[in-house]
Amino acid sequence: GLSQYSSDPRTEWDLSAYSTREQVLEAVRNLRYKGGNTFTGLALTHVLEQNLKPDAGARLEAEKLVILLTDGKSQDDANLAAQTLKNLGIEIFAIGVKNADEAELRQVASEPLELTVYNVLDFPLLGSLVGKLTRVLCTRIKERSHKETAGSAVKDIPVSTGPQLSPTDLKISAVTSKSMHLAWSPPLRPPKKYRVVYYPSKGGTPKEVVLEGAVSSLQLSNLTSHTEYLVSVIPVYDTAVGDGLRGVTSTLPLSSPRSLRVSELSHNSLRLSWKAAQGATHYLVLCSAAPDRAED
Repeated sequence: GLSQYSSDPRTEWDLSAYSTREQVLEAVRNLRYKGGNTFTGLALTHVLEQNLKPDAGARLEAEKLVILLTDGKSQDDANLAAQTLKNLGIEIFAIGVKNADEAELRQVASEPLELTVYNVLDFPLLGSLVGKLTRVLCTRIKERSHKETAGSAVKDIPVSTGPQLSPTDLKISAVTSKSMHLAWSPPLRPPKKYRVVYYPSKGGTPKEVVLEGAVSSLQLSNLTSHTEYLVSVIPVYDTAVGDGLRGVTSTLPLSSPRSLRVSELSHNSLRLSWKAAQGATHYLVLCSAAPDRAED
């Protein structure tokens, strides 16, 4: 399976999409590069929520491996998202190109780092990693499969069982130009924590709030006015991640001053008055001479 990401992750194909080597190689040849920002944390969460679920082709009995390929430092918290995957027994290999941050790669990757972290100076050099990486991946899968059959079972991602693991009924209320209130119904089995991720739908830095599992509401503040926001509420358990709740809503535009009036005109002055704009702390008044032949 493959997902590409910038500000927003995008699944290119699921684990179950192709069944032969030739089909996968053809899909790679037809892939179009997605430029943009580097929100690695959001991408790792996308892979967990969208690509490593049974309906996307993930088999419960199979080992779970994620290979992260990045050419820059993440603009959000990649470490927190990576830790969630690793806690679920998913092994992460991190490959950096050009401007990748090696310290971040080492944070994100699974142990032992000498087998899971790679860094090259430019894209053409990625070819030099293929042979070694293939051998390492196959060996790791065999080792982990052997551990499982020997009785030390690795953690799997349980199939979400609806209300058992997943919250429901996300309500967004009290929306203003810079804030909104979120509330949801908790699952039957309260999670250890919730991750609440929110960001502007047209691109912008995702922000994240981590809440204790006993909490089921949150006030978001310091938002941008007149902007559509995407919101995700993701329950995190010790050995599982439930399905996330998602919502979309727009903050209100800033209120405007109204009823502009002009009075006390003289040859070089005039007085302006208006009805106040709610919440305004200052006003900027601009004036200029009207163009020739415009109405006086």
